[in-house]
Amino acid sequence: MKLSIVIPVFNEVNTIEEVIRRVETVELDKRFREREIVVVDDHSTDGTSAKLAELTAAHALTVLQHGRNRGKGAALRTGFAATNGDIVVIQDADLEYDPVDYRRLLDPILAGRADVVYGSRFAGGQSHRVLYFWHSIANKMLTLLSNMLTDLNLTDMESCYKAFRTDILKSVQIEEDRFGFEPEITAKVARLGARIYEVGISYAGRTREEGKKIGWRDGVHAVWCILKYNLRR
Repeated sequence: MKLSIVIPVFNEVNTIEEVIRRVETVELDKRFREREIVVVDDHSTDGTSAKLAELTAAHALTVLQHGRNRGKGAALRTGFAATNGDIVVIQDADLEYDPVDYRRLLDPILAGRADVVYGSRFAGGQSHRVLYFWHSIANKMLTLLSNMLTDLNLTDMESCYKAFRTDILKSVQIEEDRFGFEPEITAKVARLGARIYEVGISYAGRTREEGKKIGWRDGVHAVWCILKYNLRR
């Protein structure tokens, strides 16, 4: 089997090398004979592009470039189109999520029980950094609204860590360019009737000073996306 890891990147010059090192060296289930790493640089302006050029010379990477900043959803759409593995995992480039959790994330798919697996920051007893109270409330409220319309019982719809059987992922057309990807993909895999599992993961969240990018406007747009993709026929 082959595992595809898609890493959307925007202005992460300080962390991208360590993320790639962790992704390359994490121990996978023995059934994976190959892994591919697809990095999509969403028009970074902080030196990330030059750093990726350096890393490509020393690492087995596929690096794709956007000519303008288009957003996380657009970067994922570009990355998904370039993959050819059996399972696809999304990996952020900011060190908030640790690839050591891949085994936990992939086990339900490998066992034949799941088509899609979400890594939850709010379940499973794994370690997580204690940060913003209102941010966590917003995440839980968005998950609640999404669950009400999808009839799922997720605890963390907004989590970055998601793993997909490739045939399921490529049967979905991604429309959102920014952080609306999370509610959109959730609505669409739920509508497909995909078998969705959730596992606890660790989380080392960043502060705004450390580079956290998502803001309240993204939360408002997420509400719109939850309504749009669940109520639209």
